[in-house]
Amino acid sequence: MKNIRTIIALAALLGIGLLACSSAVDERQKTIAEDTGQPPNEVRKLPAFAMTDVNGNAVDLSSIKGKKVFVNLWATWCPPCRAEIPSIEALAGKVNRDKAVFIMLSLDENFDVAKKFAKAQSLKIPVYYPAEKLPALFNTDGIPATFIFNENGDLIKQNNGGDDYDTDAYLQLLK
Repeated sequence: MKNIRTIIALAALLGIGLLACSSAVDERQKTIAEDTGQPPNEVRKLPAFAMTDVNGNAVDLSSIKGKKVFVNLWATWCPPCRAEIPSIEALAGKVNRDKAVFIMLSLDENFDVAKKFAKAQSLKIPVYYPAEKLPALFNTDGIPATFIFNENGDLIKQNNGGDDYDTDAYLQLLK
């Protein structure tokens, strides 16, 4: 009988904890929405965001809608970022590039460092640099961070931390 009471008490505490976490997520979404001026459901959309490519051309991320979009936040000084790049390159080589776009968004302080790294590594996936402050969706606690959007611009996968992207699961996601 004593064990049953203990189990019921623990279950009640767990339930309260889950409600509190859910509330915290809702509050964070509201805060993000207030910061961006967008309703909460818009926060998980492909954001309008100005980037610069290695040739100095301006590109707006939201202009890429109509394709799957793979965005990876990385930096040359980040060992996990450098470690996952070969798997991203391998995945990009297997995906129909008419249906999916890869954006390697360098967060190095100096874009020249990232361009030299990309050239030295013979990267085939395009490297970009923020031309403005990162959108709220891309403000993460650390890098690498990856965001995958569908053809409608909806976020369908977010990965904070390194991963092996050369897998059937990611290939299917980007078909």
